[in-house]
Amino acid sequence: MSALGLALAFPRTDWWAMAWIVLTPLLVVALTRPPRAALGWGWLHGTVFFLVLLRWLDHTFRTYSTIPWPVSWLPILTLAAYCGLYTGAVAAALAWITRRRSAGLALLAAPFLWVAGEWVRGRLLGGFPWGTLGYSQHLRLPVIQVAELGGVHAVSLVVLAVNAAVAGCLLLAWRRALLGVGLGAALLGGTLAFGYARLAEPTPPGVVAVAIVQPSIEQPLKFDPEHAEVTRGIYLSLTRRAAADRPDLIVWPETATPTPLGRDPGLVRALGDIARVAGSRFVVGSLDVGAGSPPVVRNSAFLLTEHGIAGRYDKMHLVPFGEFVPLSGVIGFVRGWAEFISELEPGRRAVVFPGPPAPFGVVICYEGIFPELVREFVRSGARLMVNLTNDAWFGRTSGPWQHLGMYPFRAVEHRTAIVRAANTGVSAFIAPTGQVLRRLDLGSRAVLLDSLPLRTGETLYTRLGEWLAWLCLAVAAAALGAAARGRSA
Repeated sequence: MSALGLALAFPRTDWWAMAWIVLTPLLVVALTRPPRAALGWGWLHGTVFFLVLLRWLDHTFRTYSTIPWPVSWLPILTLAAYCGLYTGAVAAALAWITRRRSAGLALLAAPFLWVAGEWVRGRLLGGFPWGTLGYSQHLRLPVIQVAELGGVHAVSLVVLAVNAAVAGCLLLAWRRALLGVGLGAALLGGTLAFGYARLAEPTPPGVVAVAIVQPSIEQPLKFDPEHAEVTRGIYLSLTRRAAADRPDLIVWPETATPTPLGRDPGLVRALGDIARVAGSRFVVGSLDVGAGSPPVVRNSAFLLTEHGIAGRYDKMHLVPFGEFVPLSGVIGFVRGWAEFISELEPGRRAVVFPGPPAPFGVVICYEGIFPELVREFVRSGARLMVNLTNDAWFGRTSGPWQHLGMYPFRAVEHRTAIVRAANTGVSAFIAPTGQVLRRLDLGSRAVLLDSLPLRTGETLYTRLGEWLAWLCLAVAAAALGAAARGRSA
């Protein structure tokens, strides 16, 4: 029930208040069981949490793979069990510290151990930071402002600290429990005070007019040759509608063009003509097919002006089992199981497109959930961030909403506005405070226009990156070291 409650704290149910107490049972179990039993209970908790959180993957497998139902749940269960191992490891570490030292020390170390586990999960084996605890608070603007200090992990730390304080009330002597409540309350109070103070500051004016094109083209039709002309017509019709307001930038979603843009001079000319009349620039997502046999294929974002293609960024962080197959020499046969499995070539560097209207960076789909990758663009001079994505694979499930819920943190981390263009939704404009200013719902075919501010300075997170995660690793290591020097209970 604890794991289920935690999953429901995330989009689209968004029962965010659950996250502040629902991990208490896990902490109590970890501190009252031997390490091996705590590992098992923690693993079960993590597996159930991710199984419920990632339930939308069933739609993808049932619709776009040859794996029959209910066997389609097997890869989802495998992924959930892998992610659950990190929860199990944290629970086992807490149990071990309790046995060797005390429950008080374990609860004090719990927020740091939790963040360390999340950070390692977000990096090891390519990383999978989906389901990071802090993302459950994406709607709570006063809470998430601390992300400019330590990223999403700062919010995870605060939420877990409150859970630890509640667990302390159930397990510790009243004096120690009161100390824990005081520490948790001080941390939460400081977080809220900082958040409200930042939100009370004047809102920077919008200086860049941006239009998002959301065509809502279902995945089976995106690359269907018989539907290519219809797809082009939909895009160009929406683009002309957007160009009527003469925005500085018009953004198409990921892999928008039905054929590779570099091999479609007619579409490039058409966009150039619109750019010439409207005075706008375009960001267009498209596959790029190079020379060679077999040809090199990249997932790219193109910058277009009235003179044609003026720049390109190639996606660097590819999706495992979506855009490449890990250990393909051994398990490459899985490519035949699903149409969403491809083999793409990753890009090599972050590209910041120059102004006008201003230098901006583009992250493609999955890349936006990696804070350090977004930071590369900001550190390279981007004053606005654009995300191109195609969440049509996930249908009308909670998947697109969970994906959207991570981008308010990217905005707050660098105090930069974010433009998010999604094929079938959810497209949105996000303010530097993390507030979703405007959005287009799933399945709508429309244009979204707004004026956004540009980033003007650097946050602590921009300068130092994942310093908090490294601190948590150090504190976790110190707590484990102290336990190793202690005596078994």
